[in-house]
This record gives sequence, structure tokens and C-alpha cells, in this order.
Amino acid sequence: MNAYDIPHRPADVWLPFDPAGIDGLPDPWAHGLAYRVWDGEEEFPADPADCAFYVVPYMKGTAVSLRPVGQMTSLRVMQTLTAGVDDVRAGVPRGVRLCNARGVHEASTAELALTLVLASLRGIPRFVEGQRRQEWRSGFYPALADKSVLIVGHGSVGAAVEDRLAPFECARVVRVARSARTTERGDVHAFTELPRLLPQADVVILSVPLTEDTAGLVDAAFLGRMRDGALLVNVARGPVVDTGALLAELASGRLRAALDVTDPEPLPAGHPLWDAPNTLISPHVGGSSSAFLPRAKRLIARQLSRFAAGEALDNVVAGPR
Repeated sequence: MNAYDIPHRPADVWLPFDPAGIDGLPDPWAHGLAYRVWDGEEEFPADPADCAFYVVPYMKGTAVSLRPVGQMTSLRVMQTLTAGVDDVRAGVPRGVRLCNARGVHEASTAELALTLVLASLRGIPRFVEGQRRQEWRSGFYPALADKSVLIVGHGSVGAAVEDRLAPFECARVVRVARSARTTERGDVHAFTELPRLLPQADVVILSVPLTEDTAGLVDAAFLGRMRDGALLVNVARGPVVDTGALLAELASGRLRAALDVTDPEPLPAGHPLWDAPNTLISPHVGGSSSAFLPRAKRLIARQLSRFAAGEALDNVVAGPR
């Protein structure tokens, strides 16, 4: 028995981190909890049937994440550490609350979105290659200033991207989401308006969740409506974009792309996206930064404090509210 075990406990909590390193966790003895550490190892830390609150290991893949779930007969809450839940949603048992990590990844993902935009426009990959070859590749390159930017998916990540665009003197920032609404930031247009809005954008940033509505959203018709020379930036999920249709546009030289996510993923060696012209690829690292761990730990502590107190949880995306 360790410091986090309680005899005759009513509920186990599975965490991917050592609870000793998470400030603000509810006292296990006072609340009848037992903290178990499991980060995807082959052996489980305890009987999964006793687990009531399961924090899914981060970036370990769907097979690992869902492996113990079928045995978690007492499960009440499944907390992911990702903003998207498309990889685990189908495996959540009926009656279990599924919570995402809203608030954890926005800053890092928005930072990377802006990094990809600026690096692609200002020719950074070309400069890196020039440095490797000891070639001085001067000239004129596009700026973000005076460009029109279309953000497709104006949730918390899209809003964080917009915040970071503010100092760059964009000519226009247009917001698009599943349904139209008015916010403090201004109007948010519906997906149905994309055919009208796409030809006006110099930069299109994708930050939508992967759902039945958004899978394949960026197809040949979507790409065909983008203006010549426009840049597509994907920090959402790979399957939001039809890879074949994108490759056709990139091969023609008509569009540019900066992709943190791809379909397939990881992108295998030899895939044509690696060598596509005017394409910058990062390996799905939007949320993988130094900002992740402290924010993830704060989320876990807050959610477990609410759970222990019988209060409503934040970020519930499926199951009873």
C-alpha cells in the first residue's frame, strides 16, 4: 500500500503522471479516492474494474488509450489530454462522461499556426536549405501584413489564433464555424458561406475538430475556390483535408500548404506530400510544447476537485452533463 491507497476505497483514479507532482489534487483519504499511475504500460496498475475516473495517456495512440476501457465497469469519467476526441469517442461506454482538454493546447497550437504561416510566407524553408548549401537566397517574399486570413473553425483554438494575428496588420480576419453567430470579436460565418469567402482569402487556417461534418471538408471543390497562390494551414486533423486533392493543387503550383497534421499520420517515408512543392510539414506538434504539462496538470486537478465535490465537470463533450 502506498500513500495514495485507501482501504475499501469506492473509486480508483488512473493518471498518466505521478500524483505527487500535481498540485491541488483532492485529498485521497478525505474523498475516498486511490490514485493509480498508468501511462500506457503493458501491465495495469490495478484492476480496471475499480477505475471511476480515467485520464487517458497523452499521445499514446487509440489502441493504448482504449485498451483498459472495456474492463472499466465502474468508469464514470474519461478525461482526455487532447483537444480533439475523435480517436476515442467511439470507445466511450454509454453513460460515461467524456471530457476534452479545452484550455490546455490553445496557446501552443495557435503559436504553431502563426509559425507555419510566417515560415511559409517568408520563405524560411528555402533559407534553411540555402544555409545548408551555403547559398545566399535573397529577394522579395510575401508578408502576412495586408493579407486576408480566413479561420475555419472558430472555437477556442481559432480564437487563440485570431488573438495572435492581431499585431500583424492583416487586412482582414474572417471567422467561419459550423453555424453563424455574433460574438464580441465580430460575426462568425457558417460553413455554408465558404464558397463565397474562400476566393477572398490569402491564408486559410484550419482549426476545426474532426467530426462527420468536417471529415473531407477541404476537398477538390474547397481547394478549387481558393485564390491562386493562397496558403492552406492545417492545425486541425489530417482527415479534414482530402490529401489527393491537395496534392493535385500543390503539384500544379497553384496553392501553398503548411501542415502540422496529415492523412495518413504519421506520414510514411516515400509519401508524395514530403516532396510536394511549396509545402511545409511539421510532425503534429501543435500541442506538444513546454506549455502542455503545467496546463494539463492544472486541468486534472480542477476536474478531480469537481468530481470529488460532486460538482459539474468542465469540457464535457459526450455523455451525461
